[in-house]
Amino acid sequence: MRHTTLGTRGTVPVTGLSFGAAGIGNLYTPVGPGQAHEAVDAAWNAGIRYFDTAPHYGLGLSERRLGAALRDRPRDAYTLSTKVGRILEPVPGAATAAPGDLPDDLDHGFAVPATHRRVWDFSADGVRRSVEESLTRLGLDRIDIVYLHDPDDHAEEALTRAYPALERLRAEGTVGAIGAGMNQTALLTRFLRETDSDVVLCAGRFTLLDQSALTELLPEAAARGRSVVVGGVFNSGLLADPRPGATYDYTAAPPALLDRALRMDAVTRRYGVPLRAAALHYPLRHPAVASVLVGTRSAAEVRDAAALADLTLPDDLWAELRAEGLLTENGATV
Repeated sequence: MRHTTLGTRGTVPVTGLSFGAAGIGNLYTPVGPGQAHEAVDAAWNAGIRYFDTAPHYGLGLSERRLGAALRDRPRDAYTLSTKVGRILEPVPGAATAAPGDLPDDLDHGFAVPATHRRVWDFSADGVRRSVEESLTRLGLDRIDIVYLHDPDDHAEEALTRAYPALERLRAEGTVGAIGAGMNQTALLTRFLRETDSDVVLCAGRFTLLDQSALTELLPEAAARGRSVVVGGVFNSGLLADPRPGATYDYTAAPPALLDRALRMDAVTRRYGVPLRAAALHYPLRHPAVASVLVGTRSAAEVRDAAALADLTLPDDLWAELRAEGLLTENGATV
Protein backbone atom coordinates (compact mmCIF):
# COMPACT_ATOMS: atom_id res chain seq x y z
CA MET A 1 0.00 0.00 0.00
CA ARG A 2 1.38 3.36 -1.06
CA HIS A 3 1.89 5.92 1.73
CA THR A 4 2.50 9.66 1.61
CA THR A 5 2.03 12.76 3.78
CA LEU A 6 -0.21 15.72 3.07
CA GLY A 7 0.92 19.15 1.92
CA THR A 8 4.16 20.87 2.77
CA ARG A 9 3.95 20.25 6.52
CA GLY A 10 4.23 16.51 6.06
CA THR A 11 2.72 15.66 9.43
CA VAL A 12 -0.44 13.80 8.37
CA PRO A 13 0.09 10.45 6.59
CA VAL A 14 -2.40 8.83 4.22
CA THR A 15 -2.50 5.62 2.24
CA GLY A 16 -2.95 5.68 -1.52
CA LEU A 17 -6.29 3.91 -1.13
CA SER A 18 -8.67 5.34 1.46
CA PHE A 19 -11.97 4.19 2.96
CA GLY A 20 -15.01 6.36 2.25
CA ALA A 21 -17.54 5.80 5.02
CA ALA A 22 -20.71 7.23 3.48
CA GLY A 23 -21.81 3.69 2.63
CA ILE A 24 -21.73 2.49 6.22
CA GLY A 25 -23.90 5.51 7.04
CA ASN A 26 -26.69 3.81 5.04
CA LEU A 27 -26.14 5.63 1.76
CA TYR A 28 -29.26 4.81 -0.30
CA THR A 29 -29.79 1.42 1.38
CA PRO A 30 -29.46 0.08 4.95
CA VAL A 31 -26.24 -1.53 6.11
CA GLY A 32 -26.29 -3.59 9.29
CA PRO A 33 -23.92 -2.70 12.14
CA GLY A 34 -22.08 -6.01 11.77
CA GLN A 35 -21.57 -5.50 8.05
CA ALA A 36 -20.30 -1.98 8.67
CA HIS A 37 -17.78 -3.19 11.26
CA GLU A 38 -16.63 -5.98 8.96
CA ALA A 39 -16.04 -3.46 6.16
CA VAL A 40 -13.75 -1.39 8.37
CA ASP A 41 -11.96 -4.54 9.55
CA ALA A 42 -11.42 -5.61 5.93
CA ALA A 43 -9.97 -2.18 5.12
CA TRP A 44 -7.58 -2.45 8.02
CA ASN A 45 -6.52 -5.96 7.02
CA ALA A 46 -5.90 -4.71 3.48
CA GLY A 47 -3.50 -2.05 4.75
CA ILE A 48 -5.82 0.95 4.38
CA ARG A 49 -5.02 3.51 7.06
CA TYR A 50 -6.99 6.58 5.94
CA PHE A 51 -10.71 6.72 6.74
CA ASP A 52 -13.09 9.54 5.74
CA THR A 53 -16.51 10.38 7.14
CA ALA A 54 -18.85 13.35 7.74
CA PRO A 55 -21.81 14.34 9.94
CA HIS A 56 -23.93 14.50 6.77
CA TYR A 57 -23.51 10.76 6.17
CA GLY A 58 -26.50 9.11 7.78
CA LEU A 59 -27.12 12.00 10.19
CA GLY A 60 -24.06 11.02 12.21
CA LEU A 61 -24.45 7.25 11.80
CA SER A 62 -21.29 6.97 9.69
CA GLU A 63 -19.22 8.78 12.32
CA ARG A 64 -20.59 6.63 15.14
CA ARG A 65 -19.97 3.38 13.28
CA LEU A 66 -16.51 4.34 12.05
CA GLY A 67 -15.43 5.52 15.49
CA ALA A 68 -16.67 2.31 17.10
CA ALA A 69 -14.84 0.15 14.55
CA LEU A 70 -11.57 2.05 14.97
CA ARG A 71 -11.69 2.66 18.71
CA ASP A 72 -9.55 -0.32 19.71
CA ARG A 73 -6.95 0.32 17.00
CA PRO A 74 -3.70 2.14 17.86
CA ARG A 75 -4.63 5.80 17.43
CA ASP A 76 -1.31 6.77 15.84
CA ALA A 77 -1.63 3.98 13.27
CA TYR A 78 -4.40 5.57 11.17
CA THR A 79 -5.64 8.90 9.83
CA LEU A 80 -9.26 10.01 10.10
CA SER A 81 -11.00 12.90 8.38
CA THR A 82 -14.43 14.41 8.86
CA LYS A 83 -16.14 17.56 7.68
CA VAL A 84 -17.78 20.76 8.87
CA GLY A 85 -20.45 23.00 7.42
CA ARG A 86 -23.62 21.13 8.34
CA ILE A 87 -24.77 21.18 11.97
CA LEU A 88 -27.16 18.40 13.00
CA GLU A 89 -30.11 19.83 14.92
CA PRO A 90 -32.50 17.38 16.68
CA VAL A 91 -36.02 17.28 15.26
CA PRO A 92 -38.49 18.14 18.06
CA GLY A 93 -40.08 15.00 19.45
CA ALA A 94 -37.79 12.65 17.53
CA ALA A 95 -36.07 11.35 20.66
CA THR A 96 -39.34 9.92 22.03
CA ALA A 97 -40.96 8.94 18.71
CA ALA A 98 -41.34 5.31 17.72
CA PRO A 99 -38.99 4.42 14.82
CA GLY A 100 -41.86 3.83 12.41
CA ASP A 101 -43.38 7.24 13.19
CA LEU A 102 -40.41 9.17 11.78
CA PRO A 103 -39.95 9.92 8.08
CA ASP A 104 -36.76 8.64 6.45
CA ASP A 105 -33.84 10.74 5.26
CA LEU A 106 -33.80 9.37 1.70
CA ASP A 107 -34.42 12.82 0.26
CA HIS A 108 -30.82 13.46 1.34
CA GLY A 109 -29.68 10.01 0.19
CA PHE A 110 -29.57 8.09 3.47
CA ALA A 111 -31.77 5.22 4.67
CA VAL A 112 -32.01 6.39 8.29
CA PRO A 113 -34.83 7.90 10.36
CA ALA A 114 -34.90 11.70 10.06
CA THR A 115 -34.12 12.32 13.74
CA HIS A 116 -32.16 15.48 12.92
CA ARG A 117 -32.14 18.22 10.33
CA ARG A 118 -29.04 19.61 8.65
CA VAL A 119 -28.37 23.32 9.13
CA TRP A 120 -25.73 25.00 6.99
CA ASP A 121 -23.25 26.78 9.26
CA PHE A 122 -19.86 28.07 8.12
CA SER A 123 -19.44 30.45 11.04
CA ALA A 124 -16.42 30.18 13.34
CA ASP A 125 -18.65 29.00 16.20
CA GLY A 126 -20.31 26.52 13.87
CA VAL A 127 -16.96 25.02 12.91
CA ARG A 128 -15.91 24.53 16.51
CA ARG A 129 -19.29 23.13 17.48
CA SER A 130 -19.23 20.72 14.55
CA VAL A 131 -15.75 19.44 15.42
CA GLU A 132 -16.71 18.96 19.06
CA GLU A 133 -19.89 17.08 18.15
CA SER A 134 -18.01 14.90 15.66
CA LEU A 135 -15.48 13.99 18.35
CA THR A 136 -18.35 12.93 20.60
CA ARG A 137 -19.97 10.79 17.91
CA LEU A 138 -16.63 9.25 16.92
CA GLY A 139 -15.62 8.62 20.52
CA LEU A 140 -12.03 9.44 19.61
CA ASP A 141 -9.53 11.88 21.03
CA ARG A 142 -8.71 13.81 17.86
CA ILE A 143 -9.49 14.32 14.18
CA ASP A 144 -6.56 14.33 11.80
CA ILE A 145 -8.10 16.15 8.82
CA VAL A 146 -11.10 18.48 8.68
CA TYR A 147 -12.65 19.54 5.37
CA LEU A 148 -15.15 22.34 4.74
CA HIS A 149 -17.96 20.25 3.25
CA ASP A 150 -19.64 21.45 0.05
CA PRO A 151 -19.34 25.22 0.61
CA ASP A 152 -20.39 25.84 -3.02
CA ASP A 153 -23.22 28.24 -2.11
CA HIS A 154 -21.41 29.66 0.92
CA ALA A 155 -18.05 30.58 -0.59
CA GLU A 156 -17.43 33.92 1.10
CA GLU A 157 -18.50 32.77 4.55
CA ALA A 158 -16.43 29.62 4.18
CA LEU A 159 -13.34 31.57 3.13
CA THR A 160 -13.62 34.44 5.61
CA ARG A 161 -15.15 32.78 8.67
CA ALA A 162 -15.00 28.97 8.57
CA TYR A 163 -11.52 28.63 7.12
CA PRO A 164 -9.84 30.96 9.69
CA ALA A 165 -11.52 28.90 12.42
CA LEU A 166 -9.94 25.76 10.95
CA GLU A 167 -6.56 27.51 10.89
CA ARG A 168 -6.90 28.25 14.60
CA LEU A 169 -7.80 24.62 15.32
CA ARG A 170 -4.74 23.51 13.38
CA ALA A 171 -2.51 25.97 15.24
CA GLU A 172 -3.89 24.68 18.56
CA GLY A 173 -3.14 21.10 17.51
CA THR A 174 -6.79 20.06 17.65
CA VAL A 175 -6.58 18.96 14.01
CA GLY A 176 -3.57 18.11 11.89
CA ALA A 177 -4.56 19.19 8.37
CA ILE A 178 -7.33 21.34 6.91
CA GLY A 179 -8.94 21.96 3.55
CA ALA A 180 -12.19 21.77 1.60
CA GLY A 181 -14.12 19.05 -0.19
CA MET A 182 -16.42 19.54 -3.19
CA ASN A 183 -17.65 18.13 -6.48
CA GLN A 184 -16.26 21.07 -8.44
CA THR A 185 -12.82 22.52 -9.16
CA ALA A 186 -13.17 26.31 -9.39
CA LEU A 187 -13.77 27.00 -5.69
CA LEU A 188 -11.26 24.34 -4.63
CA THR A 189 -8.66 26.10 -6.77
CA ARG A 190 -9.56 29.36 -5.07
CA PHE A 191 -9.01 27.74 -1.68
CA LEU A 192 -5.53 26.68 -2.78
CA ARG A 193 -4.71 30.19 -3.98
CA GLU A 194 -6.20 32.19 -1.12
CA THR A 195 -5.61 30.00 1.93
CA ASP A 196 -2.93 27.86 3.54
CA SER A 197 -4.97 24.66 3.13
CA ASP A 198 -3.02 21.42 3.32
CA VAL A 199 -5.33 19.35 1.14
CA VAL A 200 -8.49 19.48 -0.95
CA LEU A 201 -10.90 16.65 -1.64
CA CYS A 202 -12.16 16.69 -5.23
CA ALA A 203 -14.96 14.28 -6.13
CA GLY A 204 -15.77 13.23 -9.68
CA ARG A 205 -13.66 15.81 -11.51
CA PHE A 206 -10.50 13.79 -12.08
CA THR A 207 -11.64 10.54 -13.63
CA LEU A 208 -11.26 8.69 -16.89
CA LEU A 209 -14.38 10.50 -18.11
CA ASP A 210 -13.81 13.95 -16.58
CA GLN A 211 -10.34 15.47 -16.36
CA SER A 212 -11.49 19.03 -15.61
CA ALA A 213 -9.28 19.10 -12.50
CA LEU A 214 -6.27 19.14 -14.85
CA THR A 215 -7.11 22.62 -16.10
CA GLU A 216 -6.35 24.58 -12.93
CA LEU A 217 -6.79 22.60 -9.71
CA LEU A 218 -4.07 20.00 -10.07
CA PRO A 219 -1.44 22.36 -11.54
CA GLU A 220 -2.16 24.80 -8.70
CA ALA A 221 -1.82 22.07 -6.08
CA ALA A 222 1.42 20.81 -7.60
CA ALA A 223 2.91 24.30 -7.83
CA ARG A 224 2.11 25.06 -4.19
CA GLY A 225 3.06 21.67 -2.75
CA ARG A 226 -0.49 20.95 -1.64
CA SER A 227 -2.22 17.58 -1.76
CA VAL A 228 -5.36 16.42 -3.49
CA VAL A 229 -7.54 13.51 -2.40
CA VAL A 230 -9.69 12.27 -5.29
CA GLY A 231 -13.12 10.77 -4.76
CA GLY A 232 -15.84 9.65 -7.14
CA VAL A 233 -13.40 7.85 -9.43
CA PHE A 234 -16.20 5.67 -10.83
CA ASN A 235 -18.42 8.71 -11.55
CA SER A 236 -21.15 7.08 -9.41
CA GLY A 237 -21.16 3.80 -11.31
CA LEU A 238 -20.50 4.12 -15.03
CA LEU A 239 -16.77 3.43 -14.72
CA ALA A 240 -17.34 0.54 -12.32
CA ASP A 241 -19.83 -1.30 -14.53
CA PRO A 242 -20.37 0.26 -17.97
CA ARG A 243 -23.72 -0.98 -19.23
CA PRO A 244 -27.09 0.41 -20.31
CA GLY A 245 -28.80 1.88 -17.26
CA ALA A 246 -25.54 2.75 -15.48
CA THR A 247 -25.39 6.09 -13.69
CA TYR A 248 -23.02 8.98 -14.27
CA ASP A 249 -22.83 11.58 -11.50
CA TYR A 250 -25.98 10.08 -9.94
CA THR A 251 -28.20 10.32 -13.04
CA ALA A 252 -28.66 8.04 -16.05
CA ALA A 253 -25.49 8.08 -18.15
CA PRO A 254 -25.90 9.94 -21.48
CA PRO A 255 -25.52 7.64 -24.49
CA ALA A 256 -22.30 9.31 -25.65
CA LEU A 257 -20.62 8.78 -22.27
CA LEU A 258 -21.86 5.20 -22.08
CA ASP A 259 -20.38 4.53 -25.51
CA ARG A 260 -17.07 6.08 -24.45
CA ALA A 261 -16.96 4.01 -21.26
CA LEU A 262 -17.70 0.82 -23.19
CA ARG A 263 -14.89 1.59 -25.64
CA MET A 264 -12.54 2.21 -22.70
CA ASP A 265 -13.63 -1.09 -21.20
CA ALA A 266 -12.75 -2.89 -24.42
CA VAL A 267 -9.25 -1.37 -24.37
CA THR A 268 -8.51 -2.19 -20.74
CA ARG A 269 -9.78 -5.76 -21.12
CA ARG A 270 -7.32 -6.32 -23.95
CA TYR A 271 -4.67 -5.88 -21.25
CA GLY A 272 -6.47 -8.17 -18.83
CA VAL A 273 -7.52 -5.21 -16.66
CA PRO A 274 -11.10 -4.38 -15.63
CA LEU A 275 -12.13 -0.80 -16.35
CA ARG A 276 -12.74 -0.12 -12.67
CA ALA A 277 -9.06 -0.87 -11.97
CA ALA A 278 -7.97 1.70 -14.55
CA ALA A 279 -10.46 4.17 -13.04
CA LEU A 280 -8.96 3.66 -9.59
CA HIS A 281 -5.32 3.88 -10.73
CA TYR A 282 -5.67 6.83 -13.09
CA PRO A 283 -5.74 9.70 -10.53
CA LEU A 284 -2.73 8.31 -8.65
CA ARG A 285 -0.59 8.91 -11.73
CA HIS A 286 -0.63 12.66 -10.98
CA PRO A 287 2.04 13.83 -8.48
CA ALA A 288 -0.36 16.08 -6.57
CA VAL A 289 -2.78 13.24 -5.80
CA ALA A 290 -2.12 11.72 -2.39
CA SER A 291 -5.00 9.25 -2.14
CA VAL A 292 -8.02 7.85 -3.94
CA LEU A 293 -11.13 7.68 -1.78
CA VAL A 294 -13.41 4.71 -2.54
CA GLY A 295 -16.79 4.42 -0.91
CA THR A 296 -17.49 0.89 0.29
CA ARG A 297 -20.25 -0.71 2.34
CA SER A 298 -19.09 -4.32 2.77
CA ALA A 299 -15.97 -6.37 3.35
CA ALA A 300 -16.28 -7.81 -0.16
CA GLU A 301 -16.28 -4.36 -1.74
CA VAL A 302 -13.25 -3.36 0.33
CA ARG A 303 -11.33 -6.45 -0.68
CA ASP A 304 -12.21 -5.85 -4.33
CA ALA A 305 -10.95 -2.25 -4.19
CA ALA A 306 -7.75 -3.33 -2.46
CA ALA A 307 -7.15 -6.04 -5.07
CA LEU A 308 -7.65 -3.49 -7.85
CA ALA A 309 -5.23 -1.09 -6.18
CA ASP A 310 -2.63 -3.85 -5.97
CA LEU A 311 -2.61 -4.45 -9.72
CA THR A 312 0.21 -3.17 -11.92
CA LEU A 313 -1.16 -1.50 -15.05
CA PRO A 314 1.06 -1.36 -18.16
CA ASP A 315 2.01 1.99 -19.69
CA ASP A 316 0.79 0.71 -23.04
CA LEU A 317 -2.77 0.66 -21.69
CA TRP A 318 -2.71 4.42 -21.09
CA ALA A 319 -1.02 5.00 -24.43
CA GLU A 320 -3.73 3.06 -26.27
CA LEU A 321 -6.52 4.96 -24.51
CA ARG A 322 -4.93 8.19 -25.72
CA ALA A 323 -4.32 6.85 -29.22
CA GLU A 324 -7.98 5.85 -29.47
CA GLY A 325 -9.01 9.39 -28.49
CA LEU A 326 -10.62 8.11 -25.31
CA LEU A 327 -8.40 9.97 -22.85
CA THR A 328 -7.83 13.67 -23.51
CA GLU A 329 -5.89 15.46 -20.83
CA ASN A 330 -5.51 19.09 -21.92
CA GLY A 331 -1.90 18.51 -22.87
CA ALA A 332 -0.94 17.31 -19.37
CA THR A 333 1.16 14.22 -18.87
CA VAL A 334 -0.54 11.79 -16.52
